[in-house]
Amino acid sequence: MELQIYNETNNTDKSYVINKMIEYNLKHFPDELKGRYQVVNLYIKDIDGNIYGGLLGEICWNWLEVQYLFVDDAYRKFGYGKKLLSEAEKIAKEKKCDFIKLDTLSFQALDFYLKQGFEVFGTIHNAGRHIHYYLKKEIN
Repeated sequence: MELQIYNETNNTDKSYVINKMIEYNLKHFPDELKGRYQVVNLYIKDIDGNIYGGLLGEICWNWLEVQYLFVDDAYRKFGYGKKLLSEAEKIAKEKKCDFIKLDTLSFQALDFYLKQGFEVFGTIHNAGRHIHYYLKKEIN
C-alpha cells in the first residue's frame, strides 16, 4: 500500500494526530504526571462582558504553557498583563507545575516577561525578520 500526503483542514484528522501523539507521549511519562492536562483561559472583561484581552494556555504534565497573552492597546501599561500572568502562575502552583513556558517575538513583550521573572532559554533569528524568544520561569 502506498500512502500519500494531503494538505487540508480536517478537524477529525487533526484530532486523530493529536490523540495519537498524546497516547505515545503517555508511554514515556511517569504515572503521577499522566492525566495532568487542563486548558487555562483567562480573560479581561468589563462589567458588560466586553473582552479587552486574555491569556490562553494549557497545563500539560508538569508545566503550564502560555500560548497567547494579549491586552488591548488602550489598556496596556495598567498592569493587566502582569495580573493575567500572576493568575496563571497561581493556577500552575495549585496544579503542582514546576515551570511556565512561553514565547514572544522581539517586537512584542520580551522586556515585560523578563521583568516577570522569565528567562530566555532559546532564540531563533530571522523569524519574520525578527528574533523569536523562548522563555521559562521556574515556579516550584
